[in-house]
Amino acid sequence: MNTIFQLSSLLVMPFWVAMILLPHWRWTQRIIQSFWIVVPAAALYALLVIPIAPAAFMDLMNPTLQGISALLGAPQGATIGWVHFLTFDLFVGRWVYLDSRQRNMSAWIASPILFLILMFGPLGFITYWASTFWKKEPTTAANLPHNATTYAASAER
Repeated sequence: MNTIFQLSSLLVMPFWVAMILLPHWRWTQRIIQSFWIVVPAAALYALLVIPIAPAAFMDLMNPTLQGISALLGAPQGATIGWVHFLTFDLFVGRWVYLDSRQRNMSAWIASPILFLILMFGPLGFITYWASTFWKKEPTTAANLPHNATTYAASAER
């Protein structure tokens, strides 16, 4: 379990490095556009959680501090929790990166916020949300779910 824990960050770190340090690089923009960047971490999470899901289900349906502490206090539970964080933080970071590009937000502002999301998840997200009060609204197409305009255009054909 220790090896999985240590190597799991490798599934997401290249994307974070690209979004934070190389936000204007053509390949960063192309790679981050793809929803598939989140799939490897999500698949690892599924592989880890499915075997324990029946046993953990009752603790999660009626959570108590003691039950969640016991679940996350074991190496297997901590690894599952870590991969969960990695997956959802990347999902949110990807959305913030794409949204900040739509708003023409400076990378000098967006990159530190992305780093904050990487380190503290929801704190970074709420910082980004607050920062959008001073930036223009994205275009109508940007308000649609990822690739929704592509799907809508292909459905019209």
